[in-house]
Amino acid sequence: MSNSIKKLQSQVMTNVAEPRNVEAMKNQVGSTYEAIAIIAKRSTQIASQIREELHSKLEEFASSSDNLEEIHENREQIEISKHYEKLAHPTLMATEEFLEEKVYYRNPSKEAPKPLF
Repeated sequence: MSNSIKKLQSQVMTNVAEPRNVEAMKNQVGSTYEAIAIIAKRSTQIASQIREELHSKLEEFASSSDNLEEIHENREQIEISKHYEKLAHPTLMATEEFLEEKVYYRNPSKEAPKPLF
């Protein structure tokens, strides 16, 4: 896992959504919509990272031959899958990062235009 995801998971994170102060989110960026858009984009990034990592771990078990070791490998695959199922939802992780101001974001339309000359 990437470092930020490992750090988030090392904290006590539950899979239960908690009420959040929407005003605090709005005050961070100036708009509730922008705050939600930032969290959604970060959530997509986290989900993609987790998915890539899971697929790379499960690829280790891919084999073209059937044998007796397959039962043991299936157990390992099941354990890996269970671990990833227990992770907090990417949206919860992204929200936590946003509230802790650990997400870098910018809005190009709000940036001052650069002079042409």
